[in-house]
Amino acid sequence: MRDIGMIKNDEPIQRLFTQGMVIKDGAKMSKSFGNVVSPDEMVARYGADAARTYSLFAAPPDRDLDWQETGIEGVQRFLGRVYRYVLRNAQPQHPDWRQPVPTALSSEARALQRKLHQTIKRITDDFQGRWHFNTCIAAIMELLNAMYAAEENRDGKGDGKGVDKGEHKGGHTGGHTGEDKAVAAKVPVALLADLQRSLVLLLAPFAPYLAHELWETLGEKSSLLRAPWPKYDAALAKEEEIELAVQINGKVRSRIVVPADSPEEHVREAALADEKVRAAIVGKQIVQIRVIPGRLVNIVVK
Repeated sequence: MRDIGMIKNDEPIQRLFTQGMVIKDGAKMSKSFGNVVSPDEMVARYGADAARTYSLFAAPPDRDLDWQETGIEGVQRFLGRVYRYVLRNAQPQHPDWRQPVPTALSSEARALQRKLHQTIKRITDDFQGRWHFNTCIAAIMELLNAMYAAEENRDGKGDGKGVDKGEHKGGHTGGHTGEDKAVAAKVPVALLADLQRSLVLLLAPFAPYLAHELWETLGEKSSLLRAPWPKYDAALAKEEEIELAVQINGKVRSRIVVPADSPEEHVREAALADEKVRAAIVGKQIVQIRVIPGRLVNIVVK
């Protein structure tokens, strides 16, 4: 390309990205070693989406992967959880399904919204150069866990085992039941719709077949391939409260929760007011209090 005048630099790329090797039975996967795993067999047994997602989830692409077939079973269960969640919670006929998410939300709904925007940011950042798709899939798993936890709290299902294993019986695509009203009370339908649409869009690069089916389940008429990538809002992704460790002479004695935008003086006061901290420094002279923003408070006494 340089020789024919298309570019001026020696390399047509910004940086070299070298992928790792796949290791199986202690040796590099190779036809000569006879340890190659047939993708056709995996697809037939677990499905194309599970095989694809596991390959991307098992390790970062620039590191060696120790192939363990048991791992794909966990990914298959994860995709099943996504499928069951959407089938239970899709309500495309609800009048609020395509409405903007209200600004006034309960603490539970706000936490879900914050988790969603944090997940979108995390995956978007990884797509822009790191290409660590394993952390992207892990982020989707964390988001799904948060959605399940909210659903379990809403329905009073305890640990949620009944929710996850129960069969879908018609969903919420028709009339609105008393349970629908409970949904609106804690998690507005507009937010529930935003969560599920974003979940499917985030999952699409890893499990495209499942994502296309769920996209239709959500009542979307346009092609998933032409749908815009979800955007995160920095203000909505920001934590309202943070947890800080409190060290005394280098040893963690307690943890405090303070507003994320607390000034340093407020953080010091909160640390000194903590019951465990007060007990640990009683009768001692405070030499220094150092606040490391977002991480910890270090108190030196003698």
